[in-house]
Amino acid sequence: MDGIGTMRVLVTGGSGLVGKAIQHVVKEEGGAREGEEWIFLSSKDADLTNAAETRAIFEKHRPTHVVHVAAMVGGLFRHLRQNLDFWRNNVCINDNVLQTAHEFGVVKVVSCLSTCIFPDKTTYPIDETMIHNGPPHESNSGYAYAKRMVDVHNRACWTQYGRRYTAVIPTNIFGPHDNFNIEDAHVLPALVHKTYKAKRDGTALEVWGSGHALRQFIYSLDLARLYLWVLREYDEVEPIILSVGQEEEITIKDVVDAIVEAFGFTGPVIYDTSKSDGQMKKTASNAKLRSYRPDFTFTPFQTAIKETCDWFAANYDSARK
Repeated sequence: MDGIGTMRVLVTGGSGLVGKAIQHVVKEEGGAREGEEWIFLSSKDADLTNAAETRAIFEKHRPTHVVHVAAMVGGLFRHLRQNLDFWRNNVCINDNVLQTAHEFGVVKVVSCLSTCIFPDKTTYPIDETMIHNGPPHESNSGYAYAKRMVDVHNRACWTQYGRRYTAVIPTNIFGPHDNFNIEDAHVLPALVHKTYKAKRDGTALEVWGSGHALRQFIYSLDLARLYLWVLREYDEVEPIILSVGQEEEITIKDVVDAIVEAFGFTGPVIYDTSKSDGQMKKTASNAKLRSYRPDFTFTPFQTAIKETCDWFAANYDSARK
């Protein structure tokens, strides 16, 4: 705990997918340690694109540590429509949070990036040293460049002020409390919602794209457990990829099959190949994580999918969709 008394952790984006998972691990799994105080913010508490509101929330809570997971996020088709909005909003949020943290003497900030920040044209597997090696995929370049700037900001904070601000780079995250909106969500939660509706309505399940694209998925609760370790133990400024191994990369069709099984859906599944697949692969190496945490056990994909589908069905009326 960096030699200080109380560790007061401010979590931005506390009502989102990752924030809720961290809250679950801290409160339901006994993940909080003695001397730690956790504050979970939602967008109702402050507009983090606004510098004055950001400052006011730091003034109110006086954090010693910040878990920064607030962002404007969305799926492929929303990115294609709103690239500029993703760039501007995320640059504002990240600059306000990181600069205000520095001004208030925050010991450590752990921001959340994404594997979509990596170069489109690259060799695989990608690792932490390759973030800035070329342009990201054009489908979400605004978001990707805004997230890359967090790494630039962190390194500058370190060289100018000695701040140990860092970032995690998860692969595709899924779990309870996700955004399940069919138009704007990421691929897996959108498929969960589509399959639920197809079963309920007795219709075919229509999947956008060929189903051949490859992805690594991380269950939000696994990510949360690793996030706590990064906050307490990981001292590098250079970011760290949090992911299952590259041998656990699966196709979107594998995801569809797992969701279909979890819901017991027996109707037809149709792949609409006129729709984009996005990037066909973005395989990430978790070698660095394994060098630190060789014994960390990830939740089996099928189990995590079942828990996510069960949560969505049980919370259908209140889930984000």
